[in-house]
Order: sequence, then structure tokens, then C-alpha cells
Amino acid sequence: MNELKIPKRLTTALVNSMTAGVVPRVGLEYIAVGRKPEVESILRDMDNIAEGGAAFRLITGRYGSGKSFLLQMIRNYAMDRDFVVADADLSPERRLVGTKGQGLATYRELMTHLSTKTRPDGGALEAILQKWIAAIQQRIMVEAGLRPDDPALNERVELDIFAVTNEMQNLVHGFDFAKVLAAYWNGYKLGDDDRKAAALRWLRGEVPTKTEARKELGVGVIIDDDNWYDYMKLWSEFTAAIGYKGLLLFIDEGVNLYKITNSISRQSNYEKLLTMFNDTMQGKAQHLGIYMGGTPQFVEDERRGLFSYDALRSRLIDGRYGSSTLRTYTSPILKLDMLSYEEILILLQKLRDIHALHFKYEPQLKDEQLVAFMQAAVNRLGAEELLTTREVVRDFMDLLHTLHQHPEASFEQLMGERAEAQPIGKGADEPGDDMDDLLAEFEL
Repeated sequence: MNELKIPKRLTTALVNSMTAGVVPRVGLEYIAVGRKPEVESILRDMDNIAEGGAAFRLITGRYGSGKSFLLQMIRNYAMDRDFVVADADLSPERRLVGTKGQGLATYRELMTHLSTKTRPDGGALEAILQKWIAAIQQRIMVEAGLRPDDPALNERVELDIFAVTNEMQNLVHGFDFAKVLAAYWNGYKLGDDDRKAAALRWLRGEVPTKTEARKELGVGVIIDDDNWYDYMKLWSEFTAAIGYKGLLLFIDEGVNLYKITNSISRQSNYEKLLTMFNDTMQGKAQHLGIYMGGTPQFVEDERRGLFSYDALRSRLIDGRYGSSTLRTYTSPILKLDMLSYEEILILLQKLRDIHALHFKYEPQLKDEQLVAFMQAAVNRLGAEELLTTREVVRDFMDLLHTLHQHPEASFEQLMGERAEAQPIGKGADEPGDDMDDLLAEFEL
């Protein structure tokens, strides 16, 4: 207890998130358990992306298995390694493509959540552009011995900015992208806030018509439902060109594509997903990583899941030699099993200590009581297949809050008869050998 040191803002976020059954945005490293091979595999992806490669992964697992947690943890790792990251949850209003701007809505959500190490909570677009310009100015001042008010400084900065944007012009939509970046620079240089704001609106996908784009910025295109992914590829190239390692996109709740009732609309979204997959796998995208979370049903259902689309099925299906016991962690799909009982127990120990640190008391629950709590959870649900980490954690946080706020209550009282760990019978409701091992370990 005494050696555990976590800032108050992090314990607040962890306690609140775990109580609500949602994934915290910060402090995940303090509660992370298991997932070592999956994380190592994705860290290898990051090394490849930093070298100019690309990656695409589907992270699958049933509800409560930890998909969102893993995505969030990877997002934090990526920012620490100097990547630009963006995340969005799909929904009926946010898809990959749609007839009512649902694809553009996803782009806007990603841009809203654009984050870096120094701006981890989103809204990093303007900060990225300003950092880029400031870095160019600083370097030229040092190299050429120029003062900040020297007229020659702006000319030299402009040359450097156009050197980056010229590289972008060879890419699809790169000319207009470069033109808008140059417009931002001109607004920055002249102190023209309206011009800067117009450039930022365009880059966020918020300019509604081509007429408005032409009037404000002199470009004849806008970011829309059809081309938004092309601009994500431009962003990945741009972030790498200005000193970041690349761009990682985290798209959760892929099951919302599976839920699209109109088969033509659903297939259109799968076609877009196929484009993203092919681009990253065939080298058509650089410095770009795409990570999507979804349920096994979303991927494997052959009637309306990804496997209903033959081109995706042939690319995503398991190889002949891999199996559940001989996983390679290099395939496009990372399948998450539920955490083992041992791993959940370690998580409960961490949560017990964090709760005590946050509310400033000495932890009361012993490890044996944590095992008893686990056994009660398994017995209540009736089968280990029904046990999800999310349910266990929410119940455990509820138990900790109750014990803390009602000192007169005891663990045994709250647990009732289930607190008394008894030998487990060999029947349909048997929690399995893992729990027997835990009970034996603590001599219950």
C-alpha cells in the first residue's frame, strides 16, 4: 500500500471509470494485466509504421473481454512513442461510408480526437500545425542566425513549408491538402485569424460546400463521405514528414457495421474496409496504422458479418496451421480470450489497492477474500463462459464502495453464504480447474 504512488487525478479517473464499467482514458498501466503477446505484436507494428510501413488489425472478443481496454492501452503506448493518434466509436450515425454523411461524421470524430503526447485528450490539430511552423522557425533562426523580426525569416520558413507540401502534391488529393496547409501558414504569418480558422475548418471536414471552400481558401474540393479516407492517408504522410512517427487510427464498435440492416449499405462499408485493408497490406499507405475493435460475430458471421464478403473472408480467415493453442499473433485478426482467473485476481488486487489509496485508508480485504469473491461471481453466473471481466470489476467496485462507506458492514455479511468458499462439485455449474487451483493456493 505504502509503495503505491499514483497521482490523485489518475486514481479519480480509474475509480470512476471502473465503477461505471467503462474504459479509463488515462492510468491504464496501473491496472493492466495479461495481453502481453497481443501488446508485443502491436508494438512490432508500430516499429514497422515508424519505418514507413502500415498495419491493419481487427481486435475481436465478446462483450466485456477487454477489446476497448486494449485499444485504449495501445493508444497511450503510441502517444508515448511520438505517434499522432485518433479514435472514434462507430454508431448508426458514424460509419465508413453512408448516404447521409456517416463516413464524413467518422472523419470528423477522428479529427476531434486527434491527440499527441502533449495533447492527449484530443483537439491537437492546431497544436500540430503550430508546432510544425515553430520548429521550422527555430531551426532556421539557429542555422541562419536570423532574429524573430527579420523579414528574411518568413521567406525561409515559407520555402521549408512548401518543400513539405510539394511532396504531398503527388498524392491523391495532395494538391488541395497542400494548398490549405499553405493557407494556414499565410494566416499564421499575417495574423489573419479568419484565414487560419477557415483552413482548420476545411481540414476538420467542416466546410459544407465546394463553393464555400473556393471562396475562403481557393480550393475546389472538400473532404466528404467518399474521400475522407484518402485524407487520412495524407495526414499519415504529413505527420511523418514533420517529425512524428506516423498516424494510428483506433476505430471501436465495429459491430455497428454488422447491424446495418440494408445489405447494399452494409456491403459498401465492407468494401471501404477492404480498401483500407489492401492499402495497408500492399504498401499503398505509409506511416499509417488502423486498429478496429469488434465482436467475433461481426467478423465471422457468414450471413452478414465480414465473412459474408468473400474478398474480406479470404484475407482474414485463419491460416491452415494456426490454432487456438498455437497462435502466432501476426494475422490481421487478434482474438482476445477472456482473462484467466489468475489474471482477474491480480486485477482485483490492483483495484483494491488503488481504491484504498484514492480514499486514503489501509486495504482491508485479504487475497483469500478476493478468491472467495471470484468464486461467488462464477457460481452466480453458472458457467465460466458467462463470466466477463467487466461484470466482475463492476461488482467488485460496488463491494469496495459499500465496505468503505458502511464500516459496520463486513465482507462476510455482504457476500452471505458465498463468502465461505466450499469444495466445488463436478457438475454443470463447475467453475473449472483454474478456480480449484486458486482455492488450493490460498488454502480455502
